[in-house]
Amino acid sequence: MTFEPGEVVAPSDPRIVLEGQWGHQPGVAITVNSGSRLSFSYAGERVQLLFDTDGLTVAPHLWITVDDTEPSLYLVDEPVIELVAPDGRHQVSVVVKDVNEHANRWNPPFGCAVVFAGLVLDARTVLRLSGRPGGPRMEFYGDSITQGVRSLSEHPESEGADGTTSFAYLTARAFGATAYQVGFGSQGISKPGNGEVPSGVDSFGWNFAGSRAERVEPSDVVVINLGVNDPTLEVEEYAEYVRRVRAAYSATTIVSLTPFSGKHAETIQAAVKTLDDPNLVCVDSTGWITEDDCTDQVHPTVAGHTKIADHLISAVEEHTSLRRRM
Repeated sequence: MTFEPGEVVAPSDPRIVLEGQWGHQPGVAITVNSGSRLSFSYAGERVQLLFDTDGLTVAPHLWITVDDTEPSLYLVDEPVIELVAPDGRHQVSVVVKDVNEHANRWNPPFGCAVVFAGLVLDARTVLRLSGRPGGPRMEFYGDSITQGVRSLSEHPESEGADGTTSFAYLTARAFGATAYQVGFGSQGISKPGNGEVPSGVDSFGWNFAGSRAERVEPSDVVVINLGVNDPTLEVEEYAEYVRRVRAAYSATTIVSLTPFSGKHAETIQAAVKTLDDPNLVCVDSTGWITEDDCTDQVHPTVAGHTKIADHLISAVEEHTSLRRRM
């Protein structure tokens, strides 16, 4: 049976659930971050996902899951991805596996980004209202490790990267949390990242250039894992970044992780102490992984990310009221 176009559904429709760092422009929702998600439920057989791919030089990678099947890999190199399933009720989950760290993903027009333009339903398909995500809200700010770069292999491009293997993604899922996973390869507190991304202190609070990150509700926990890419790091530089986070969330628990290699650990610990913030905690993650847990002596493997997540889950439980799902 051929696809017979029916209802066209905009990305802003409440029947589509967006999770993560998404910016909105007329007719589209845009994310430049691996680990961002969208989901919806439909009754019928066919649905088309629409993307604006104009100008993209590198195709972002998606994992798409229908019901309880294994995720399927899709490269967004065409404007339409059509999903077909047996007639019935279905749940679709789309997760950004990777937005390439080397292509421009900060200044529109993008070289790589997921620009979601909505859905087209088959004439015999009905989009159903899905429940909004419950549970806590967690935000993660980091570099290529948070992004999931080279977790699958030493391949330097998207083939070796997977945001769903990142410790940030795993930690959020362990708590059943809505997650904002913001990782930019090569970024530091004061060092710009790859892909035209500015430094951590300049990018915080933005989805991408010209698009402010707005939260309807504050997050329960914000985890910071930045600093390893900074050649040098001063106490005041790190403290200023944390102040920006605190200005956005007056009562949220902030967890500052030292880099897993131990780099700048003393500086970060000193910066946290100078802030004298009762809802700010510094967790020394030095030694959580070793070079044997990495694909290239720097970026964790899938198993390495799992080790980090196990440590971080315990730390979050120790310092907050959040408890992992059993």
